[in-house]
Amino acid sequence: MGILSSMYTGISGMQGQGEALSIYGDNIANANTTGFKTSRPEFQDVIAKSLKGLLGGNQIGRGTRLAAVNPIFTQGSIIQTESTTDLAITGDGFFTVKGADGQSFTRNGAFHFDKDGKLINADGLKIQGFQADESGKITSKMGDISVDRSVIDAKKTNDVNMFMNLDLRADKAMQFDPARPDQTSHFATGATVYDSAGAPHVVTLYFNKIEDGTWQWRAMAKGEEVTNGKKGQMVEQATGKLVFDTDGKLKQQSIDKSSFQFNKGALPDQNIKFNFGPDKSTGGEGTQVTQFGTSSEAYKTTQDGYSAGVLSGLTFNDDGALAAVYSNGQNVNLAQIALAKFENPEGLFKMGQNRYRESRLSGQPVIGAPGSAGRGTISAKTLEQSTTDMASEFINLMNAQRNFQADTKVISVSDEMMQDVLNLKRS
Repeated sequence: MGILSSMYTGISGMQGQGEALSIYGDNIANANTTGFKTSRPEFQDVIAKSLKGLLGGNQIGRGTRLAAVNPIFTQGSIIQTESTTDLAITGDGFFTVKGADGQSFTRNGAFHFDKDGKLINADGLKIQGFQADESGKITSKMGDISVDRSVIDAKKTNDVNMFMNLDLRADKAMQFDPARPDQTSHFATGATVYDSAGAPHVVTLYFNKIEDGTWQWRAMAKGEEVTNGKKGQMVEQATGKLVFDTDGKLKQQSIDKSSFQFNKGALPDQNIKFNFGPDKSTGGEGTQVTQFGTSSEAYKTTQDGYSAGVLSGLTFNDDGALAAVYSNGQNVNLAQIALAKFENPEGLFKMGQNRYRESRLSGQPVIGAPGSAGRGTISAKTLEQSTTDMASEFINLMNAQRNFQADTKVISVSDEMMQDVLNLKRS
């Protein structure tokens, strides 16, 4: 009888709207959950009877059913925080975490370090990333992100890069006297270098014009800094020549000798290469040292050595790399955050704790560096807010409530009609 089936139709509507209320309530409850993505119910109608069979038309519905609950992976708002280990993803991708139950994925980037130096979330799950080698180069090896280099060893200076101009107008008749280097050189500038033990030494470079377009340079150290010198005396440690073309550009550079004999326990015979610019004889391009008709002047000096240092801070770069900052001013990459991308993120299995797990519908994760192959970017000292829109959810609640009330009316009307049928016998 149609009256009886209409009751089941009303019940299906009540059940569906009840489930919708649970979904909307869950969205509202997680309005402050970091990285939370709202879900929506998707309903389907139920066909129970067709009066004309396969001819089509004249079909009677039998209510509704909840077909799917799909999360909506829109971008949440990014808010600023004060913690350097708070991370947010802008774009596609998930953080990869690992625990006793295996690998899972999350958009919640509220991380911190534990007592062992491991980067973890609030549940103690370890954050996964690409490991760096001893030089700080990021490799393809995956593992726990951790801080295990509290001290960085000293590094001796191997290369010194000079940026300067030498005055074209200098008098080439001046003869250099090692006993009076400041008075007998056309130009002098200093550079700080480091020996094998990480001790700093100030080396002075003296420049003399010996021919038109040709300069002789000497690197000298104070006598008390080297084993083959006396206090108050400047001792030659390296020499070379610079040859310029008629345009004032460096044409050729050479090192005749480089053997630094630093004392106080440093390794002897330290070879330091002084670079004054690309050598055109080997196809090099660019400019570091020039010979123009202006005053001799040093613009900048860089070198690759440093003293030993201890860990003084940690920071995440824009590319998701964790860098350790040491007291000697060095920054060394320790690891890089790994992001997982799915073909169908809506198909992921929710595990609770802001986590998702791979499923057959989601496909397998493709893990890579932030910003690569369509993955999102990472920003430090930020968190992604929940995508819950309270106004929209309240409207959805009211609609679900009205629909629920309407379905109860279907049942009450059907009940009254059934009562009329039962009263036929009495009449």
